[in-house]
Amino acid sequence: MAYQMEDVVDEWSTAVLKLQIERVENAAMPKKQVSFCCIIPSPFICFKQVASRHDIAHKIKDIKEQLDDIERERTRFNFVSSWSEERPRRLITTSAIDISEVYGRDMDKKAILDHLLGNNCQEKSGLYIVSIVGTGGMGKTTLAQLAYNHREVKAHFDERIWVCVSDPFDPIRVCRAIVEALQKESCNLHDLEALQQKIETCIAGKKFLLVLDDVWTENDQLWEQLKNTLTSGAVGSRILVTTRKESVVEMMRTTYMHSLGKLSEDKSRALFYQIAFYGKNREKMEDLKEIGEKIADKCKGLPLAIKTLGNLMRSKHNKEEWENVLCSEVWKLDVFGRDISPALLLSYHDLPPEIKCCFSFCAVFPKDSVIDRDELIKLWMAQSYLNSDGSKEMEMVGRTYFEYLAARSFFQDFQKDDDGNIIRCKMHDIVHDFALFLTQNECFIVEVDNQKKGSMDLFFQKIRHANLVVRESTPNFASTYNMKNLHTLLAKEAFHSRVLEALGHLTCLRALDLSRNQLIEELPKEVGKLIHLRYLNLSYCDSLRELPETICDLYNLQTLNIQQCFRLQKLPQAMGKLINLRHLENYGADSLKGLPKGIGRLSSLQTLDVFIVSSHGNDECQIGDLRNLNNLRGRLSIQGLDEVKDAGEAEKAELKNKVHLQYLTLEFGEKEGTKGVAEALQPHPNLKSLCIFHYGDREWPNWMMGSSLAQLKILYLYSCIRCPCLPPLGQLPVLEKLDIWGMDGVKYIGSEFLGSSSTVFPKLKELAISCLDELKQWEIKENEERSIMSCLNDLMMRGCPKLEGLPDHVLQRTPLQKLDITGSPVLKRRYRKDMGEDGHKISHIPEVKY
Repeated sequence: MAYQMEDVVDEWSTAVLKLQIERVENAAMPKKQVSFCCIIPSPFICFKQVASRHDIAHKIKDIKEQLDDIERERTRFNFVSSWSEERPRRLITTSAIDISEVYGRDMDKKAILDHLLGNNCQEKSGLYIVSIVGTGGMGKTTLAQLAYNHREVKAHFDERIWVCVSDPFDPIRVCRAIVEALQKESCNLHDLEALQQKIETCIAGKKFLLVLDDVWTENDQLWEQLKNTLTSGAVGSRILVTTRKESVVEMMRTTYMHSLGKLSEDKSRALFYQIAFYGKNREKMEDLKEIGEKIADKCKGLPLAIKTLGNLMRSKHNKEEWENVLCSEVWKLDVFGRDISPALLLSYHDLPPEIKCCFSFCAVFPKDSVIDRDELIKLWMAQSYLNSDGSKEMEMVGRTYFEYLAARSFFQDFQKDDDGNIIRCKMHDIVHDFALFLTQNECFIVEVDNQKKGSMDLFFQKIRHANLVVRESTPNFASTYNMKNLHTLLAKEAFHSRVLEALGHLTCLRALDLSRNQLIEELPKEVGKLIHLRYLNLSYCDSLRELPETICDLYNLQTLNIQQCFRLQKLPQAMGKLINLRHLENYGADSLKGLPKGIGRLSSLQTLDVFIVSSHGNDECQIGDLRNLNNLRGRLSIQGLDEVKDAGEAEKAELKNKVHLQYLTLEFGEKEGTKGVAEALQPHPNLKSLCIFHYGDREWPNWMMGSSLAQLKILYLYSCIRCPCLPPLGQLPVLEKLDIWGMDGVKYIGSEFLGSSSTVFPKLKELAISCLDELKQWEIKENEERSIMSCLNDLMMRGCPKLEGLPDHVLQRTPLQKLDITGSPVLKRRYRKDMGEDGHKISHIPEVKY
């Protein structure tokens, strides 16, 4: 939600509510620990200088009375301290549960689907609008997601578009989001009329489904600006709206309104049990069942509250802890008319103090933002929230905190990687509101309007974290507002020229995000004054050509992101001064021809997307400069390996010592005689993915076989045109995906490809062999009695025009589900199911592409 200045003024009622919560939280600390703390309402409010000892005595007396009062409330609210004098307590590690079944919503889902698909309803002229109405946390968005992703809905509509509208309703932003969803790419249009015309063109004659999630506005003029662009769609198009307000339904002239009620008692309890009793034995479940019923009933049928409280109780294992939650007087606090659920407050209070800071920081993101886990952790690091005792890296501490919050339902809508790790998420709008409530005077999403300069100046002196939208009408941004106390400035896609003018004044800044700006060509040298800066994101700044040398004075900098800055010519020469740099994200900065020599001294570096072996002499990195970067982890692409003179030079990189690397790309440049160099670049056996481009030798390095790559799951071999045969990759014990492309020297694939293991490709699921123009024969001998490709699910043989056939073993003795032989005309004729001579050999394969 964007805050205008009048929304920032503290109301007395809000102050009272916050004081109630603060007193409850502070009451959890043992009295002897609290007695050394000054309790103040905000870090920006300072005590006036005390004029006399008499005044000091009165203040001490007042504080003592307040502490006595807090101690009484600690007992009253049955809270146990989560704060330790010695060190933060060790966290209970739990995995977040995905609730695959949505309880008690079958009839609701059927009703929505019937209206979307046209069942039991007659088509009328004009827009057909279906609105889901219910209070916060009732599951409106979840129900809309179920309908949006239903297989019949996917098949029924030509186009599906999902837009989170939220508040305020901005027609330009909403229209741009619709255009981006339709075009499947970013949109640079900023004029409303141009966007409207684009939408009309894209949906003309098409049956579309548009979901407008979380609509608040009752302004029919704003709605008309969007509505008038949607009339060119085909008959049967639908608009699905979620909102908390029936007045919105009336304003939009809804065709069908569906009121979403609370879950029944039985369904509420069933959902609570599934989460809270996860991992508990039957005896424990029976012991806690009666209390659990009463706790579930207190959630009053709200799915969000049930999930939040269920995840809280999952970490509590004895009856006393459950009774403390049931009997807590938090249930009686009067904050809950503001959609702040008691379950949320109880779960928040149970967080360790260090994780509370991490959660409340998330208020800086706009509602419905997709939050990238790793970027969030880097922002937490920039605020010094992840101080470690040295036994764990800050990034690992951050991941533990993130997973803790996810397990307690503070995050949702997870996107996961192939290993099941959460990599992106969102926050429910009520959870986001709660985070904003907790950070009322510190964290804002702000629209800067120069007409309100007087009040905004005082406002900017107080806030610590801001997500900024700067209007074109705001001149002289640097001198207009006093922002000296700002710690975090997220200004994506804003008019950054105004922000750039202010850089020299933001001396407390720890995190600065200027990503996705098309206008920045260079950063001002004043950036060097931001000596506390730890996080700098310049990704997708398409026009950025250079960085000032003063950036090397930012000795606290931990993260520098220049991904997709494809016009950036070079990096500052003194980069070696950035001794605390941990993440240099430079993927897609394709105009860089080398890296400054000093990068090889940054031993704390964990992320370096691309390492470029330079041909430009002593001022830029050579392959040996990788030697000291043993903390590198994640992905590394080494480009320019054709510049490496010999194996001795390549050995200096010591890739075998990079134990944390998981994804490695080696780009050779098709130079002949590189086998010795490749042999010296043997990676650590922990590697999970390997990609080799333009390898120019005829023989493969020995380490590509067997135990040297014992953990390798993914292998790409691209444009290795001089190799006459494939290496014995069948010996790789856990390889799951193999992609071979553009190897013109290979004419025959035989037993050498399988290797000598007793089981061949035991884990391989996907095999793609593409654009092998000279390949004529692939053979597996009939007398082979070994287990071969026993898990193969997907085979692609595209663009192999001379290939005469496929091994019978692969077609008939593997669990093949997909076969793609497009661009391979001989195979197409041979294996046509209707008339091919060997069509019967693939008749059992469900999906075949010719």
